[in-house]
Amino acid sequence: MAYDYLDLQCADQIVLNDDHEALKKQVRKFVNEVVKPASIELDKMSALDVIKEGSPYWTVMRKMHELGYHTIFIPEELGGIGLDPLGLHIFFEEMAAGSIGLAVACGVDVFPSFFTSLILPDYPELEELIIQPYVADRDCSLLGCWAITEPEHGSDILTPYQDHFHNPRITHQLVGKPDGDDWILNGQKAAWVSNGTTATMALLFFGTDPSKGLAGGGIAIADLTVPGVSRGKALEKIGQRDLPQGEIYFDDVRVPKERIVCTADAYEQMTDLVLGAANAHMAVMCLGGARAAFEETLTYTRERVQGGKPLCEHQDIQRRLAEMFIEIEAARQLSRNVLNYNLWSFPPHTTYSMVSKIFCSRTAFDVAQNALQIFGGNGLSKEYHIEKLFRDITSTRIEDGSNETLTLAVGHEILFGERPY
Repeated sequence: MAYDYLDLQCADQIVLNDDHEALKKQVRKFVNEVVKPASIELDKMSALDVIKEGSPYWTVMRKMHELGYHTIFIPEELGGIGLDPLGLHIFFEEMAAGSIGLAVACGVDVFPSFFTSLILPDYPELEELIIQPYVADRDCSLLGCWAITEPEHGSDILTPYQDHFHNPRITHQLVGKPDGDDWILNGQKAAWVSNGTTATMALLFFGTDPSKGLAGGGIAIADLTVPGVSRGKALEKIGQRDLPQGEIYFDDVRVPKERIVCTADAYEQMTDLVLGAANAHMAVMCLGGARAAFEETLTYTRERVQGGKPLCEHQDIQRRLAEMFIEIEAARQLSRNVLNYNLWSFPPHTTYSMVSKIFCSRTAFDVAQNALQIFGGNGLSKEYHIEKLFRDITSTRIEDGSNETLTLAVGHEILFGERPY
C-alpha cells in the first residue's frame, strides 16, 4: 500500500474540505494515468526528442490545458480555476510526486499569466491581451516560461536588495533600448530557462539601465513568436529530463509598450515578488519528490527479503523510514504555511519562501539519499524508479536559486533587511 499522509490520521483530515479532497483525488488520478508514465518515458529520450511534436511532453501539457490546470492561479472572475493556497499546495505536491520536471513545466507555463493577474489593477488592458486568450487556450497553443537567468547570471540575478545587485560592473546580458514607446531587445537568456525551447510567451527580465547594475532592469510579458526570437539547442541533463530547457536569443526584437510592465524604478521590488512566489512553489515540488521517494522505499522494504525477513522488519530500516517520514511531515507543514502566508501577503515576505525552498530541497535530497542506501545496489539500477527520483531531486538544491546563495540572502535579510522582522 502506498504511503498517503491522509491514511495516517494526521491533521490534514481536519484541514481538507470536500473540495480539497476532490482536487487531490482528481490530480492524483491524472498524475498516475498520464504524468508519471510520460515522465518515465521522457527520461529515456534525448532532449531534442522530448520537444518534438508527438512526444509525451506535449501530451501532458495539452492535457493540462484541456483540464484547465493552466488557470489554477487565475481568479474565477477572470475565467480561471483560481485555487486557494491550500489547493495550490495539493496540486503541486501531487504533480511533483509524479514528476518534479513536469510539475515545474506546468508552474512556469502559468508564470506570465499569474504575474499579469497580480498587476492587472494597474494594467487593465492586459486582461484582453494576455489573460483572456490564455484562459481560453485548451490545445496548448499558448505556453509560458520564466526567462530570467543568463549565461553569466544565475542565482545572483534572483537576489535583490544586496550590494551586488547595484554594482554597475554587473549588468544584464539581455538589454533593452527604448524606441519611441516600444523597446528593442538584444542578447540572450541562459540554457536553464524551463520551457525555453517550447514556450510561446515569457515573463521576460531584461536590462534597461546598466548604471544601476542588475537593479536597472525591466519586465515584459513577451511574445516569443515574433521576428528576431530564436532558440538554442535543448539542454541535456542528468535529471528532470522531462523538463525541456534551453537558450532564447533576441536579435532586434521589438516589444510594444503595452507588454512592458516594469522598468528600473520598480524592478527590484518586482524581482523580489516573483522570487517569493517561485521559491514558495518550488518548496512544494521538493516535498512531492520527497514523498515519491519515500513511497517507493516503503513499498520496496515490504517486498525485499534480506537476512531471512523483509527489510521492513529490520529495526534500522524502521528507524530510517521514521526519520524520512518526520522530515517529510515537517517540510509539508512549513511549505504549506509559507505558501498560505505569502499568497495572502502583498508584497510577499520572500525570506520565508527562500527558507521553505532551502529546507524542503534539503529534505528531498536527504530522503532520496536514504532511500538509495536502503535500496543498496538496486538503487543504482535503472530497473528501479528510485534511481530516476534521485537524479531529479538532486537538481532542486540548485533550481530557483542555489541553496548556498539563498541561505546567504536569508542571512543578509535577518541582519540588514526590513524583512521578515
